[in-house]
Amino acid sequence: MNEIKRLFDFPYYQLDNHPLKEAFATKYNGEWKSISTQKYIDQANTVSRGLLKLGVKPNDKIAVISTSNRTEWNVLDIGVLQIGAQNVPVYPTISEEDYEYVINHSEAIYCFVSDKEVLDKVNSIKERTKLKEVYSFDDIKSCKNWQEVLKLGEDKANQDEVEQLKKSVKPDDLATLIYTSGTTGRPKGVMLTHENIVSNVLGSAPRVPFEVGSYVALSFLPVCHIFERMILYLYQYYSVSVYFAESIDKISDNLKEVKPHVITAVPRLLEKVYDKIVAKGSDLGGIKQKLFYWAIELGLEYEPYGANGWWYEQRLAIARKLIFSKWKEGLGGNIELIVSGSAALQPRLARVFAAANIPVMEGYGLTETSPVIAVNDQRNHGFRIGTVGKVLDNVEVKIADDGEILTKGPNVMKGYFKEPEKTDEVLDKDGFFHTGDIGEVDSDGFLKITDRKKEMFKTSGGKYVAPQLIENIMKQSRFIEQIMVVGDGEKMPAALIQPNFEFIQEWAKRKNIDLGDGSNASIANNSVVKDRIEEEIEFYNQKFGKWERVKTFALTPDVWSIEDEHLTPTMKLKRRNIRDRYQELYEELYGRF
Repeated sequence: MNEIKRLFDFPYYQLDNHPLKEAFATKYNGEWKSISTQKYIDQANTVSRGLLKLGVKPNDKIAVISTSNRTEWNVLDIGVLQIGAQNVPVYPTISEEDYEYVINHSEAIYCFVSDKEVLDKVNSIKERTKLKEVYSFDDIKSCKNWQEVLKLGEDKANQDEVEQLKKSVKPDDLATLIYTSGTTGRPKGVMLTHENIVSNVLGSAPRVPFEVGSYVALSFLPVCHIFERMILYLYQYYSVSVYFAESIDKISDNLKEVKPHVITAVPRLLEKVYDKIVAKGSDLGGIKQKLFYWAIELGLEYEPYGANGWWYEQRLAIARKLIFSKWKEGLGGNIELIVSGSAALQPRLARVFAAANIPVMEGYGLTETSPVIAVNDQRNHGFRIGTVGKVLDNVEVKIADDGEILTKGPNVMKGYFKEPEKTDEVLDKDGFFHTGDIGEVDSDGFLKITDRKKEMFKTSGGKYVAPQLIENIMKQSRFIEQIMVVGDGEKMPAALIQPNFEFIQEWAKRKNIDLGDGSNASIANNSVVKDRIEEEIEFYNQKFGKWERVKTFALTPDVWSIEDEHLTPTMKLKRRNIRDRYQELYEELYGRF
């Protein structure tokens, strides 16, 4: 079986071509436990048989909510898909109200959860849903365990039924409903077919330099998001051994244990990694510190393919040996590729990581496009800093008259579940999906994203402002953790800023600056801190036209988080929520108090 047409074909393809002893590995009670390709398939079939005995039929929806990536998620995924049912992954961090909405809207009849925290949220709304039962991956006394489904499936008498159902699943059948986290309003259920995601995996495969059967990956981005999920299928295609990180907090330890060749990351995570490296460098003394900053300055000038000339390359070789090799060690020592998606990557990070011999390949896409539209590839001059790479060969892109990126291809969703009007708003009669992003394609075919169409605003003077562009530049400041540029209909752009409280405390200590009681509120109200951040704003403002410059700002006392609904699960700003929460600060910015 060498042809992949449905998502559950990937493990069988791996078994036929390059089976692994360690297809997936998860840590339980401090010990890594792995399963082979064969065991992965055997367990998936057991799940399929168990689900059939529970009465699950084709097109039934199974909700899965996990706080961390784990082997069970993938086994369950294949077990659900190969009987023609659909997997509905749910973000664990959304509100109970959204849990209720997604489970009801999707008409899920069973739910699998990872742990007690998620279980408690599901139980609080279960009575108002059509859920027949909830099963847990962890051992929880008050909850049925997913092992009970495996136990049901031990009897192989109905395997023939599983085989018949597998054969009946067509490439254009619905595979999954993914509810977009959405920066505004209710989440929408994106309908992705087997072909949507399979075509995207196979279209992305030529862009990644994996050696079949010899790579190890560490997975930690939420698998409920299509970016990491598609990558997991891609790993299966290339027979990459996948280790699942224990949690975001333990990534550093897991990197050193697993020593991966590849990871996927979001820009915010890379920003934090870089800031920590710089903080350590600033603690060095004498010649070591000078060497460290010399290497960083050199890294920030990096251009691919030796474009800076032989003298630069000579100095870079020294910097790599003396300084950057230690960065690589911190990521396990074997890292060859980081794939970045979900938000814009700051060009300085692309430069400095590439200089450190840790290439970050930025891609672009949306849940509705399964997700990849374009991605950089270090080989064959396919890497250009400041762009999201070239469009995939099986995907088409055109730029509309107003600059919006439109795309068409086998990866474009079927539509929004039960929302034909919203589907018609984004899918035109020619089959092009309207991304809502503004961009351009250069003469060499590289796609560049300049802003979100919906997020651009016009000041009262009639000038357009692209907030994301300004925010990405301003976030280069170590004093600024998060920033939201505002000013729609106002006389000038302004900003709401969450300071980098941790860094400011270190900075204040070094400079002997009194931060009062040291709380976030006292930092946000400290005049010395405000003056220092104003210097940062002024510095970065020079990169923009006069009408785009941030003229005033306010510091918020809170850490912006997913839990408090400042951010979506993929770390994008929930602009309406932030604006509503800090309405008073907003009014003060424009002198209305």
